[in-house]
Amino acid sequence: METFLLISLGAVLGANLRYWVGGWVAERLGAQFPFGTLMINLTGSLVLGFFLTLATQRFLIDPRLRVFFTIGFLGSYTTFSTYTYESVVLMTTGHWVMGSLNLLGSALLGGVAAGLGVWLGRLV
Repeated sequence: METFLLISLGAVLGANLRYWVGGWVAERLGAQFPFGTLMINLTGSLVLGFFLTLATQRFLIDPRLRVFFTIGFLGSYTTFSTYTYESVVLMTTGHWVMGSLNLLGSALLGGVAAGLGVWLGRLV
């Protein structure tokens, strides 16, 4: 039951941050391209790579905190299903280049962000 509650609490916080970041980015960059989702995916990848590197290679972090943060918070914060849906919508409405850029950009840049997070985690 404790694990369930930790995941749930993290998910509430992650979902609310996702909502706030998505809106904040859309206000600044517009909503024609899903920049908010891209930003969320990149920051989520960066933070996950950084945190898990610290948690598994550098410090002894309580497994409950890992569950709360990785499964609950970041699992709710990151938006893989949203980004794929938005990409498909862009492509099916004639915006093939933008849809493809979103798919490739999130995947490739997300990989770079996760790698950067791992690198930063190893520096600490």
